[in-house]
Amino acid sequence: MQKELQYINLFNETRDIICQNSSSLLNNIRQAEFEKFCCTGFPDNSDEKYQYTDMKKPLEHEYGLNIRRLQTDYDPQNIFCCDVSGIGNYNYLIVNDDFIGNPQPAILSQGVIIGSIKTISEQQPELIASYFASLTANKNDGIVALNGMFAQDGFFMYIPDNVIFDKPIQLINLMRASANLMANSRNLIIIGKNAKAQMLVCEHTAGDVHYFANRVTEIFVDENADFQYYTLENSGLNFANFSSVFIEQKDNSNVLTNLITLHNGITHNNTDIYLNGQQARTTLCGLVTTDQNQSANNSTAIFHNQTNCNSTELFKYILDENSLCGFSGKIFVEKDAQKTSAFQTNRNILLSQNAKMRTQPQLEIYADDVRCSHGATIGQLDNEAMFYMQQRGISKNEARLLLMYAFAAEIVDKINIVNLRTRIKMMTENRLRTGKSTAGKCAICL
Repeated sequence: MQKELQYINLFNETRDIICQNSSSLLNNIRQAEFEKFCCTGFPDNSDEKYQYTDMKKPLEHEYGLNIRRLQTDYDPQNIFCCDVSGIGNYNYLIVNDDFIGNPQPAILSQGVIIGSIKTISEQQPELIASYFASLTANKNDGIVALNGMFAQDGFFMYIPDNVIFDKPIQLINLMRASANLMANSRNLIIIGKNAKAQMLVCEHTAGDVHYFANRVTEIFVDENADFQYYTLENSGLNFANFSSVFIEQKDNSNVLTNLITLHNGITHNNTDIYLNGQQARTTLCGLVTTDQNQSANNSTAIFHNQTNCNSTELFKYILDENSLCGFSGKIFVEKDAQKTSAFQTNRNILLSQNAKMRTQPQLEIYADDVRCSHGATIGQLDNEAMFYMQQRGISKNEARLLLMYAFAAEIVDKINIVNLRTRIKMMTENRLRTGKSTAGKCAICL
């Protein structure tokens, strides 16, 4: 418990400063989350969600926290740019855990609200209060609890009823510091009835220091709403990225969640989806490419709590060299959730004898009128297909690339933002072709 005691003592010593530099809404949960963390500490391999994530490696470093909200010496105009051309005009930036926003913000109409959760919760607490922390209140997760202790700001988005948001929203999370740093940010997204929106969250790092990002996101999708949520990590080897996403869906809502990890250090994604309305539909998918000593783990849970709901889940991994990855997925079907359709698949390719993949797909079903399946495969590239292409004049390296890209394409093709899909195709091909740490980088000026 030595590492836990460091953060417990830090919280006790700086509690007043943390609260002074945050909002009442975020402060309301601090004590409860602190008590949870005192009981649970950091998760270890005995925790099913973290059984494939080695917490010792990221925690061997000492990290600073910007509790006093000191301003760093950067100009948002000079670091805020992205080469996903034409993705949209609604762009926002969080540097570490400090919401910067858009240096040239678009004028939002139709009652749409996007901004700092700290600021908006102070100005319009009634808009946020009934949602905030409602999906995390009963979670005994040390990472989520740590976030609740220290998070002072984050991202907020509200799309009112009947609003069809015309262009995607992009949020860039950029870690940038001159010394090892931990960032805890809290995000809240509310999609109203009959509304529609698309969002891309990018994870990037700058510099050679060690970073620990702990981001918790709650997403609420109301009746007949449609929401697409994409994440792209293209970060450095010294980055420990912990993301916890909780999604609640109401009647006849439709959600697509696509998590892409092209280059990273240590990544752990927790994704919990609650189908709390009848005829809700959700698609959860992800792509991971790793080499060297990289580690990427996805832990998912889809809760079918109402009748006539549908879920489709597909995660694909391509592992090379000494990378170590994991997938743990659960589908829960409650006893009253009749007429459920739920399908879960995890497929993995190992390019090296030293790469290791651990997978655990699971079903837990209490209803009797359902269609459910789950499965996992771990294998290598198809030698017969390689031979077939080489016989037709395609080089071995090019044949290898084509097979890998064909394997990944099923996930990339699930991106419904055309410009983003085109860019991700290029980045994925570059990643698979060049390998190592030369993945395509977004044009963030550092």
